[in-house]
This record gives sequence, structure tokens and C-alpha cells, in this order.
Amino acid sequence: MTADPLYRSDAYARETIARVVAQTDEGGLILEPELFYPQGGGQPGDSGWLDWEGGRITIANTVKSPEARAVLLAAEPGALPPVGAEVRVTLDWERRYKLMRVHTALHLLSVVIPLPVTGGQISEGKGRLDFDMPEVPADVAAIEEALNALISRDLPVSTTWITDEELAANPGLVKTMSVKPPTGQGRVRLVQIGEGEERVDLQPCGGTHVARTAEVGRARIGKIEKKGKQNRRVSLVLDDPAKE
Repeated sequence: MTADPLYRSDAYARETIARVVAQTDEGGLILEPELFYPQGGGQPGDSGWLDWEGGRITIANTVKSPEARAVLLAAEPGALPPVGAEVRVTLDWERRYKLMRVHTALHLLSVVIPLPVTGGQISEGKGRLDFDMPEVPADVAAIEEALNALISRDLPVSTTWITDEELAANPGLVKTMSVKPPTGQGRVRLVQIGEGEERVDLQPCGGTHVARTAEVGRARIGKIEKKGKQNRRVSLVLDDPAKE
């Protein structure tokens, strides 16, 4: 069993020395430790660079193998480091940090709009959640104000784990209707915003987040689009820059 991936144990890790443990039939690379987040849960896969003795490649995307390993995909065909090679892994941190900020902002959006979530997508500087929402909210400005009030409280963002059985006994933790958290591994990761009486959110999530809500920076509510009889898509945009 491999150690917890770096993207999960330390979302702020920007580079590491790793070893190539496998090449996939499609030309992807599996490394240990795993620094790059693999695409999933509405969050894009990481990108960056690999350097080794005799070569350098740009990584365009990271996806998940059937065994849930991070598979790094090169931007262009070319020579790859062989299995066993030691490589320096450098994350495109500026891009990742924008994704982390948006992901945390979307968790907070699900707090100020306490409705079931039917879908979502994260991108650099912006994102969206789809809600089971028959009508557009009467006061969008009030939602934006409430969202930024939560952000400005500078609440800590942390993770914890529960068992599959504990999750099954607490179905209210799952906000998403269309995507269920992965089970079958014995435990499920929860992301918590705030602590104790100050806790405002707790939900299953495997993605990367900022350490405190103030890092998100100011958020704006964009378009609210109708996507079905009872489905509304709420877009969110972050103002830059935010300070780490």
C-alpha cells in the first residue's frame, strides 16, 4: 500500500523528488510520491514539469488510473524517463492555487445556498455549481454578500476521515445528488470549514483546498442559468489577486 498522496497530505507542496514506478500503455507515468492531483470531482488534473538526468517534459494533465493512481500525461510525444528513474517534479503552482481557491469558494457557496447540488465544475479563477433550485433567488446580491462574509471570517479548512459505515449512517453529509463520494476503500475523506461552534461546512471531498477561507479572496456571483425544470447553474468568479 502506498503512502497518502502529497496532493492530499500537503496541498501546498510545490515540488518533490519522485521515482517512476510505472509507464501506462497510453504513455502516461505513475510516480511515487504523487504530487499532482488527478482529474476528478469537478477539479481539473494538475500540470507542470518533470526533470531527470537527460531530459525534461511538460505535463499537460493528470488523470486517474483504474487503481486510483495519478497518471501524468505529457504535453507532447517524446522520450519519457524510464521506470526506476529519479525525477524532479515541479507543479504549476499558480494554476493549482487558483483551483484550490475556487474549490473552497464553491464549498462555501453550497453553504449560503443550502440546496442539493446536482453538478459542478472548477476552473482557474471561476467555477459553478448546479442546484436543485426551481426558482432563481430573489436577492442575488444578498447571496454574494453572505458568501464574502464567510470568506472574510478567515475560517480554517481541514480534513478528517470517517468510515464507509459512518457515512452511510449520516447521508446528510453528502450534498451532491449526481456524484456520490467513493466508498469501498473503508474510509471517506471529509473537508471541514471552521471548527467547533464555528464550523460552517462538512462534506465528503477528495480535492485540494486552501488552508483558510481568507485566501479565497473576494468572490462574485455571475450568471444564474436555467438548466432544466428545477435545475439552476450558479457561476462564481474570484477577484485577483489573493494573498497566500
